[in-house]
Amino acid sequence: MNKNLLIFVVEDNKLYHKLVVDFLQKQGMKRVKSFYTAEDCLAAVNKGERPDIVVEDYHLNDTTGIAVLQAVKKISKRTEFIFLTSHEDMEVAVNSIKYGAYDYIIKDNDIALKKVYNKIGKISKVIELEKRNRFVRNAMVVSLAILFAIVIFVALREFFDLFGSAN
Repeated sequence: MNKNLLIFVVEDNKLYHKLVVDFLQKQGMKRVKSFYTAEDCLAAVNKGERPDIVVEDYHLNDTTGIAVLQAVKKISKRTEFIFLTSHEDMEVAVNSIKYGAYDYIIKDNDIALKKVYNKIGKISKVIELEKRNRFVRNAMVVSLAILFAIVIFVALREFFDLFGSAN
């Protein structure tokens, strides 16, 4: 797992906020930034920060998790969201996934944080695969461009040799 992913934690409950941040840091996550409000999170994104993952409560004091997800995704399409909430509401869970959340986890017990960490691991693997795919794709484009240039060069050489020797 890539422990250098930039992870934003957005949680307005101060006790649970500290619990999540401390847990992720104890798991070796090196770049965990925390916010108590959606507004602060969005301000960081608007200033140019691009989190790989946002772990957030669905019901925040100043808005909903869906609003944060939509605002961040407009700017940073690759950011993944994990909702971590105490509200077990199937409609909210379905809407969260529908709007692009990676998962919706209930804060019902001590396994919730382990679930979050496992989801981060899965997201990390997807991010690494996407990076490799982009590298391979770019390498293929460069290779095709070089091959095309060689073919053009050989064709022009043959063309000029054919017509040049006729003079």
